[in-house]
Amino acid sequence: MIRSELVQLLADENPDLALRDIEAIVTSFFDEISKRLASGGRVELRGFGAFSTRARDARTGRNPRTGELVDVSAKRVPYFKPGKEMRLRLNV
Repeated sequence: MIRSELVQLLADENPDLALRDIEAIVTSFFDEISKRLASGGRVELRGFGAFSTRARDARTGRNPRTGELVDVSAKRVPYFKPGKEMRLRLNV
């Protein structure tokens, strides 16, 4: 599912809300998750899962086009851990 499909699904299920209001809600939701992760925090949605970040060390990578070695700096990457209810629904 992509973002526009989510907005449309919410609009179909909530005909009393304007489409621009639903878009604002979805945008606000994702922005808040992003802000929390950027500040080093964690976001947990009970029954769904938890968003956090993980550290990746600096390493030497390879340019796939040229084969040249390149230095890849250390960075933080987003990580999602599904909750117990989510895992159970997926593995029925």
